[in-house]
Formats: sequence, structure tokens, C-alpha cells
Amino acid sequence: MQITELIKKTRTFRRFHEERRLTTDSLRGLVEMVRFGGSARNCQPLQFLILHTQEDCEKIFPLLGWAGYLRHWKGPSPGERPSAYIICLLNRDRLKGSVAEAHFDLGIATQNMLLVAMEQGIGGCRIGSFSPKIHQLLSLDKTHEVLLVLALGVPREIVQLEDVRNNEVRYWRDRDQVHHVPKRTLEDVLYQGEIRG
Repeated sequence: MQITELIKKTRTFRRFHEERRLTTDSLRGLVEMVRFGGSARNCQPLQFLILHTQEDCEKIFPLLGWAGYLRHWKGPSPGERPSAYIICLLNRDRLKGSVAEAHFDLGIATQNMLLVAMEQGIGGCRIGSFSPKIHQLLSLDKTHEVLLVLALGVPREIVQLEDVRNNEVRYWRDRDQVHHVPKRTLEDVLYQGEIRG
């Protein structure tokens, strides 16, 4: 698959074939791709915790917030939940710059993982809304902080892109449960300013 096609197919998926479990090796392979990405100051302050047993997934799921624009939807139903999670952790002992710089790394890292996952037929969802109880559940020390949860599984939904209309960017679902995601056009993304002086 060419990279342009892969980028277009790599969407945020929130419903999965839960029974299709992901292997430790496939998840380790996704984390391996992080090592080859860029890192601010090259300090590489991120670490990743892989969770993929059904028992672990059941413990993590209730601590997560899903799809802020879909207010009445409490997340995927049993049978449609993620079959694995990669917990993205900041190791403060490795941080040389600001926490903001670690977030640059986080974007690069999760995009690399999601692109490689999609190439293998695995979809994912970045989740930044989670209960503080997650730190206790994972028995983290004071050096480590959860920055993001990456939910993963074989996608069970259709995600359709469309142009933004009337500046409305909220995603939505139709009667057939197709997930629609408005994206700005290229002309809207390009800035038309001029260099002065």
C-alpha cells in the first residue's frame, strides 16, 4: 500500500471486532516503529505499556472517555470494544525539555503506530480522556505519567470523510451507524498570507 493511500485509510475507529485478539508480537511491532520516529532533543522520553488480555482490557475500558461529540454514546458495546491497548507514558527522568516537547513526540509516535497498524488491518483510537484512577490501576511510580491511551482492534465500523460545511467540524453517525468525519478542504488548510518587508 502506498503511503498516501495508507494515510487516507488511517482513521479513528471506535468500534472493533473484540473477539479478534491481537498478539503480543504484533503490538510489540507497533511500539518498535516508535523508535524510528523523531524526538524533540532526541531525549525519547516516552515508554509504552502493552495490554491485550481480555481481563486487562476489561479493567481499562471503564476508565476511558469516548467520542466527545457523541454525547449520548458511552462507548463501544460488549463485543465491539478494543482487543488491546497501548498506554503511552511519559518518563520524567528522561525528559530534557518541556512536557510540551514530549507531546510532539507523542503525536509522531502514535501516528507511526497507527499507520503500521492500519497496514496490518488494525485500527485505533487515541484517547486523551481518562480517569486519574488509571495511574493507580497500573501501579505507576511518580516518574511515570499516562499521556494517552491508544485503543486498538480490527475495525468494525465504516468511517467516511467529507468536506467541512458551514465551518462545522463535529463528527456524527447516520442511521446506518456510518461514522462521518468532516475535513477541511486543501484551500481551507493553505494559508494565503504574503511575506512583507
